[in-house]
This record gives sequence, C-alpha cells and structure tokens, in this order.
Amino acid sequence: MLNMDFNQRVVINTESQSWTESPHKGVWRKRLSREDAERGHATSIVRYDPGSSFASHGHPLGEEIFVLEGTFSDESGDYPAGSYFRNPEGSSHTPYSEEGCVLLVKLHQFQENDDQHINIDTNNGDWFAGNGDLRVMPLHNYKNESTALVYWPAGEHFLPHHHSGGEEIYVIRGEFIDEHGRYPAGSWIRNPHMSKHDPHVEQDTLIFVKVGHLAK
Repeated sequence: MLNMDFNQRVVINTESQSWTESPHKGVWRKRLSREDAERGHATSIVRYDPGSSFASHGHPLGEEIFVLEGTFSDESGDYPAGSYFRNPEGSSHTPYSEEGCVLLVKLHQFQENDDQHINIDTNNGDWFAGNGDLRVMPLHNYKNESTALVYWPAGEHFLPHHHSGGEEIYVIRGEFIDEHGRYPAGSWIRNPHMSKHDPHVEQDTLIFVKVGHLAK
C-alpha cells in the first residue's frame, strides 16, 4: 500500500518523481496513493506515449480523469488538455492517445450510488465568483463530496479554514502557498479531515480541488 492512511497529510512534487512502467507498453505512471499493485483505490499521474493504448477495461467503483497535457481518446471521442470526465461503475472503454498525453487519474473512489457519467471541457466551461477574487468552475458534486477548478489571481489570500471531510489539491499551473510550504505546478497535496491552513498565491495559479471525500 502507498499513502492509504487518510489521517496523514501527504505532499508530493510529481515533477521530481520518476516515471514507472505500467503493464501496457507506452503507458507510464507516477503513483501518489495506491491500495494494491493493480487494483483498488489509486491516484496517479499517467502518461501515454504517442500511439500507445490500454486494453479494454471496466471501472469498479469508477474512474475520474483530468487531462493535463495532450489529447486522450477512447471509442467515445477525443479529450484535449483541460477535459474532466467521470466513468462510473459498470462502464468500460478502450483508451489510447495518438499524440500522447498526461493525465491525473483516480480509480475506485466513487461513493455508493454515484453513477453519473460526466464529460466537461473546462476550456469552454463557466467560471463563477468565489470568495475574494477567486474564480471557481464546479466539476462534480455528490453528497458531501465536491470537485472543482479554482483560479487564484496573483496576490490572492484566502481565509484560514478547516477541511471538513479533507481536501485534495493538484496544482495545474502557478504556485500554491500556505504556512506549511510552497507547492509549484505538479504538486499533489492531501490534507486530512479537519486539518487547517492559511493559503495564498503570489502568481496566477490554477488548482484542481476535491473536498469532503476523506472522512470515514
């Protein structure tokens, strides 16, 4: 197991990690959390080399993907950088990438009865006003769980706050900062239930955020 104690804070700069091979040639991974070698709960950065593919597979307890670079494809279509989609339990696909791509992938983490298929091109999504000058693009909400993109303009300082149900952040671009450290693009942060921080940024920053999903 890797980083499966959700009561522990975890910070990983994925840019400093090495790629490791997956069972499929041309598909590489940087593991962030994993329940078992090739099954169960997993969060990873995944890279498809140009022309690579993955075998047809189903999604026990769902698959959640955000495309970070390139274009990801399956039999349903092409998903450019900025695409967010959720494939619920019972769905299946045969993914590939003609030009290559890099993905944030979360497996086996859907709540019971969360069976909504979602496909959002965030390049054309709607932004809403958040606290201060923050801009928020909601991606998914189910019960206590919420996922969104949050844009922080340079110099923005958010209020100190607790994370009921925990918080998970991936820094897409810019640099996220709090009293615990500085997190450049490529950083993955997992803050446990009822943890607290006082975040701000010095430059324009975009983060992928999931909250409310880590409490027992």
